[in-house]
Amino acid sequence: MSGATAATPPGGADPHGPQDERSLGDIVGSITGEFSTLVRQEIALAKAEATQDAKTAGKGVGMLAGAGVAGHLFLIALSALVVIALGGLIGYGWSALIVTVVWAVIAAVLASAGRKELRQIPPPLEKTQQSLKEDAQWLKNRNS
Repeated sequence: MSGATAATPPGGADPHGPQDERSLGDIVGSITGEFSTLVRQEIALAKAEATQDAKTAGKGVGMLAGAGVAGHLFLIALSALVVIALGGLIGYGWSALIVTVVWAVIAAVLASAGRKELRQIPPPLEKTQQSLKEDAQWLKNRNS
């Protein structure tokens, strides 16, 4: 029989792969270091994505603000046009009063609807406060 043992196949290759000569502490240290690097890389990626998203959101908000200003100017011009158009028929004073009253009614309806919607929002952290009260009560009963 040649120098090969029964556990080592011909050619001398170990069937279980190369043996790692590192200690358990070295392996754990290596894994910890790699994990820390991975976490830092993920945090850097998240920061980069958040920065890009914030820039995109900022552009979108700026465009919406511009659209709001343009819409407001449009309504002012439209209101002036209606006042002029009605002014030739019923007088400029009356037409201005009618347009003003129409806008006041629209504002009142929108304000009322908005207030109604806002009243439906529960107080901040209401569920959390209730849960904390229940937890405190449970602890009192358990310790009694």
